[in-house]
Amino acid sequence: MSNHSVETLLEKVVQQEKELIFHQFTNDQALQLGTAIINEAKSKGKAVTVSIKRNGQTLFQHAMEGAIPDHEEWIKRKSNTVLRHHHSSYYMKLYCELKDRSYAQFYAANPQEFEAVGGSFPISVKNVGVIGSITVSGMSQEEDHALVADTIRSFLQ
Repeated sequence: MSNHSVETLLEKVVQQEKELIFHQFTNDQALQLGTAIINEAKSKGKAVTVSIKRNGQTLFQHAMEGAIPDHEEWIKRKSNTVLRHHHSSYYMKLYCELKDRSYAQFYAANPQEFEAVGGSFPISVKNVGVIGSITVSGMSQEEDHALVADTIRSFLQ
């Protein structure tokens, strides 16, 4: 991918992160949002695992029929990246690509614990900041990211 297209994608992700802010984030909202993500994946004929965490507590987790156990490992690593940097895991992937650096080496990040690939998005609350993450695993990193961001956008409208 050319630097120009990576920059364009990064700008789009930065804009999503600025816009997709919650006024509050409750357990009931986590259930509604998680269910909406599952329903959207079903409508696309995809099998994903979804996890929503707030302040270290898992509020929602579901593996669809056909999802594989490995998805949970990817969720853990993507979510840890969001919680460490307060940016989506896709942002971190694009940022490192643009800077031509290895995420694991530059941030001294254990690859067993952190991964800069798309699919985890920060839960940001207005006047509070990042309090958790919404993570999907099971499709391409671009599709995982888009599913989360698009569902949050629909949910907030």
